[in-house]
Amino acid sequence: QVQLVESGGGLVQAGGSLRLSCAASGSILSIPAMGWYRQAPGKQRELVATLTRSGTTNYADSVKGRFTISRDNAKNTMYLQMNSLKPEDTAVYYCNAQVLTTRVTISDYWGQGTQVTVSS
Repeated sequence: QVQLVESGGGLVQAGGSLRLSCAASGSILSIPAMGWYRQAPGKQRELVATLTRSGTTNYADSVKGRFTISRDNAKNTMYLQMNSLKPEDTAVYYCNAQVLTTRVTISDYWGQGTQVTVSS
């Protein structure tokens, strides 16, 4: 079993910064890809950013230039540095990981979510 635990959410004023963390633990051989998604009230969950183990990144257009995704492979931990936050960034942010638990088994896992609220 694999667990993802997010931390770092909170309330911040527009223009401020927050750093989210996601720590993966359990039966992990490797994590080929990790990512952050968010879901605002009344909206569908959307991709924020993804990062492969080799370092390839992908960002939603709405966060490019403001958010930076990174990971510490040795610690199985991923981060999201969010700068210049806007009220429209308000959402529950979810950590996602594609985890190789055996040589032939890869599964998708989600964290419980962390609330980010940006006040205007």
